[in-house]
Amino acid sequence: MTWTDRELAGWLDELLPAARMAEFEMQLRTDKSLQTRVAHVIRHRDQGGNSLGEIWQRGRLSCPSRTELGGYVLGTLNASAAEYIDFHVRTVGCRVCQANLHDLEEQSTNAEQLPGRRRRFFESSAGLLRPDQDAGRFISDSSQDQ
Repeated sequence: MTWTDRELAGWLDELLPAARMAEFEMQLRTDKSLQTRVAHVIRHRDQGGNSLGEIWQRGRLSCPSRTELGGYVLGTLNASAAEYIDFHVRTVGCRVCQANLHDLEEQSTNAEQLPGRRRRFFESSAGLLRPDQDAGRFISDSSQDQ
């Protein structure tokens, strides 16, 4: 299989989809010419050779922000923005955005459990609060020591 220099740079930056990374690494173990090309790409990068495409890829300029990914998870984005994120994550296979999306989905799942956790926390600390007779509010017993 032939690999483009851009794919080699993507492999170096760990930006290729997982299946493509594994495929590349299997071939890299035995293919001397591919090893030579990787060494050449590394030297080129170390000498400051940056194309516009490399800068774009390393800077992840096409990646949506975490806020946009959050909107995608919540379903609050307009159709074109949601389609782009779907394309970027599923078709392009951006591993950074996939990881962010996975993290946001987990947080969303955990947020559904949050009201019960807040109630239990409040109930466990309710005995530490007592009403302030003058102000009609609750104050902490520890604040009376001052």
